[in-house]
Amino acid sequence: MRLIAARGLVRELSRAVSTEPTYVELGATGGPLPPAYWHFSRREGLGHGSPVFEAAVETVMTWGMHRGAGLRPAASGPRAVLGATVVMCAGWGGVGVAAGCRVVRVIDEADRRGFAYGTLPGHPEIGEEAFVVERDDDDEVWLTITAFSRPNGVLPTLAGPVGRRVQNLLTGRYVRAVREVAAGTGGT
Repeated sequence: MRLIAARGLVRELSRAVSTEPTYVELGATGGPLPPAYWHFSRREGLGHGSPVFEAAVETVMTWGMHRGAGLRPAASGPRAVLGATVVMCAGWGGVGVAAGCRVVRVIDEADRRGFAYGTLPGHPEIGEEAFVVERDDDDEVWLTITAFSRPNGVLPTLAGPVGRRVQNLLTGRYVRAVREVAAGTGGT
């Protein structure tokens, strides 16, 4: 786990770009989740129609979901593309915990778009998380967040159930951030 000053986020991104993911099951959020990890999945409705779908996809794919959840992301590019690196800072004031991730999978289908990223060295967890926006046959739009993870180091391990509560809290913030943008489209 790495504590950084908020102004050091770009420097942390430069470091993270040259590292490799901390796990071998790259892309596994797209199929059966691997054993030996804690599994998490949440599916939430966002509204109805193409404007909702497009707005939700854009928010997810441009790190807007992360910003809307209160994180400070620094990314190697403006969009989540395969191989992109992002470092998020979660904290208060000028200091926070840095969490670096690499995009390991991109979903780009007509009615299903999103990405999965995996943890990099220094992240408090080891594993992967996927964010997928889907439009079903009834034109309902859904956000599904799926993850597998385990603590990375002594402090996250000692945090135990607190880490799971933090993940649930952050997931709720992600959903709320995407839902707010989707609601602004006029979709139902």
